[in-house]
Amino acid sequence: MAILDQQITNINTKLEQLLKQYAQLQKDNEQLTTEAASLLAKNKEQQVLLDQLSMQVDILKVAAGNMNEKDKKGFDKQIGQYLKEIDKCIALLSD
Repeated sequence: MAILDQQITNINTKLEQLLKQYAQLQKDNEQLTTEAASLLAKNKEQQVLLDQLSMQVDILKVAAGNMNEKDKKGFDKQIGQYLKEIDKCIALLSD
């Protein structure tokens, strides 16, 4: 009986260790998931800022007259897209 009791005790000890490891892994996973969501949100914010700054650089180039033909066409295309979006918004508001 002593050997059986010892084996049961060993199994219980190992089971407790596994449960502790599982709980720690769940906690780590939750923390990493939260951190990943935070980093994704920060990345989005940084991308929006980058887009805004890029637009400001383009506007400054146009204002200073330092824009080459390729950049000017891209800028005009972007302005055209903005105007289309504005027109869509106005159409939706007037409905």
